[in-house]
Amino acid sequence: MKHICLSFGLLLFGSPCVLAAESRPAVLVVVGAEGSKEYAEPFRQWAGRWQKAAEQANADFTAIGLPEKNEKADCELLQEAIGTLHSPSTEPLWLVLIGHGTYDGKTAKFNLRGPDFTPAELAVWLKPIERPLAVIDCTSSSGPFLNQLSGDNRVVVTAVRSGSEFNYARFGDYISSAITDSKADLDKDDQVSLLEAFLLASAGVREFYAGDGRLATEHALIDDNGDKLGTPADWFKGLRAIKSAKDGVSLDGLRAGQFVLVRSAREQQLPPDKRARRDELELQLAATRQQKSTLPEDRYLAKIEPILIELAKLYESAGSPK
Repeated sequence: MKHICLSFGLLLFGSPCVLAAESRPAVLVVVGAEGSKEYAEPFRQWAGRWQKAAEQANADFTAIGLPEKNEKADCELLQEAIGTLHSPSTEPLWLVLIGHGTYDGKTAKFNLRGPDFTPAELAVWLKPIERPLAVIDCTSSSGPFLNQLSGDNRVVVTAVRSGSEFNYARFGDYISSAITDSKADLDKDDQVSLLEAFLLASAGVREFYAGDGRLATEHALIDDNGDKLGTPADWFKGLRAIKSAKDGVSLDGLRAGQFVLVRSAREQQLPPDKRARRDELELQLAATRQQKSTLPEDRYLAKIEPILIELAKLYESAGSPK
């Protein structure tokens, strides 16, 4: 039986429920204040798509902010929900923020019913998390959240690149669809990674503004190397970033390509510990390949061979073809 629940009902406003997930992925969706009624239905639709994706993934699902007001403020409920999901696990926590954001020139905020929260406050709440973490902030003025939340074993996606991009952001619409859309599957492995969903969603946003003859007011970023800079979709060619920031920092995209919510049948054959080790080896492999042009051939082969051998043994022992 799937333990899928919304924190206040499956979009139908049932009884409160928060489920910890130590051995399975967890999806925590926060729907902020709608501002005006025209945004209420889109926000519910986006949250509903994440719920369906969680169901397909057999992931625990919690939502905050959908029904009538609870006795506790949504800000407090969010802190409590994060507290139930911080335990060590190889399975990721997906935190999705849907709604509006604001920026006063100094501080960005995610707008909740009741007290809002800043990137610095969310960073403190997330600090105890001992599992892979994806934060997908679909709001306007969300750029500063990337700077504050970027870190090891994390993927941070923001709908815009700065606090000054304050118009209504449509990115949340596109990524909530892309996370389960086979058209996003660029490497044809029968599943959609967070990187692939980010690229398809960004393309959808660009097409929307171009088709409407409007100047784009949102430019999404993705960060998974902990450098707090982020990379836009147009810096990628296929699944590889072809540009990077100065000072020789590593490229974004490698870790995001390993975050998959709805896994393929082949991926599900890998036990969690082997999947985690596979991900480590793939990151080592990518880092070694980036050194190819700077190393003598014999040294390069000596570094890459043991990684490839261990990867092959791992897939063989799991009974899963590479």
